[in-house]
Amino acid sequence: MTRLTDSAESLAATLPALMVRAERLASSVTLGMHGRRKAGIGQSFWQFHHYRPGDASTAIDWRQSAKSQHLYVREREWEAAQSVWLWRDGAPSMRFGSGAETKLERASLLALAIGILLVRGGERIALYGEKEPPANSRATYRRIGFALSEQAPRDDLLPPEAPLPRNAQFVWFGDFLAPLEDIEHTIRRLTRSNAGGRLVHIIDPAEEDFPYLGRTRFESVSGEQTRTLGRAEGVASEYRARFKAHAEAVALLARKLGWSYTAHRTDRSPQGALVALYADLSGGHRMAG
Repeated sequence: MTRLTDSAESLAATLPALMVRAERLASSVTLGMHGRRKAGIGQSFWQFHHYRPGDASTAIDWRQSAKSQHLYVREREWEAAQSVWLWRDGAPSMRFGSGAETKLERASLLALAIGILLVRGGERIALYGEKEPPANSRATYRRIGFALSEQAPRDDLLPPEAPLPRNAQFVWFGDFLAPLEDIEHTIRRLTRSNAGGRLVHIIDPAEEDFPYLGRTRFESVSGEQTRTLGRAEGVASEYRARFKAHAEAVALLARKLGWSYTAHRTDRSPQGALVALYADLSGGHRMAG
């Protein structure tokens, strides 16, 4: 028994802290529905709809239609799990954090937590850019957890060139500090396979609020660039306006290309962002946190 306990403790010690936090966060969210409900090929009845041109006559439910003056078609629930691809921006700028958590840490937490919820809901997930195909298992999200914990920050701000299957779902976590034209080019590339997408904009409160006063020395994450301002508050108004304009431009770009956009600050609870993201991926069906 002691040997078994020691083995269990040794195994638990190898789990990254990210995994523990993500599983705890995912467990705090109670799913109101198992998996994704939509019309399609399957055996389970979902709902009726009025007969439309193009509907097969064999799909008409004559018993339900006899109760009114309309023809009704039985829709069945779509049962095939989709693949959801997760990508977390690992650029050096994501290492910035004015509080207890960096943008990189919060993005990793949300990416892994949504992966856990998706697996529990019957979906297949994968980490974009990795060799492993989408799968639905605890081992899959644990592998992703280790990958997110071990990945060193990179210089690239955008998802790499990698094949994406048709009709996949893509969730991009990042600070979106790349030029807008580069972000647009990347989204268009990803949507060539009819992929649906979601941008989750991770924002540090200091980036948005610019709370600095007096003489302040600013340094890039790499430490290669520095700038000292005698009165930081003198540029605060212009900075906030530019930051807001860039975020709004990213949101507008996403909507223009048929993707959704969510902004999330690291000084706010990750649970709210997780619930909203899962509800979006689930087609808006209710969950309780």
